[in-house]
Amino acid sequence: MFEKEWNKLAKKIYTNAVNHGFWKEERNDGEAIALMHSELSEALEAMRNDNPSSNKIIEFNSVEEELADVIIRIMDYSFGKDLDIAGAILAKIEYNQSREFMHGKSF
Repeated sequence: MFEKEWNKLAKKIYTNAVNHGFWKEERNDGEAIALMHSELSEALEAMRNDNPSSNKIIEFNSVEEELADVIIRIMDYSFGKDLDIAGAILAKIEYNQSREFMHGKSF
């Protein structure tokens, strides 16, 4: 169920990106990853600034908006590159359940 819904939404996100010209040329993988990272940096910056309300979607705060942007970028990229991120998420969740406490790290 999760995978089906993820892929349905990823297709919608990808189609919107295509319709807005973002897939006119083959996407640069490094640039796509950097843009995902930039959204995380924007979330951190929002936290540093007391996490104000979003200017674009006012019912949410800035951290919520920026983290949503990260996921949107991941879904767009993964659909465009035919990556099974939903399957990988489920597999990684299962794998992580078998890992030792704090994955053997002290912090």
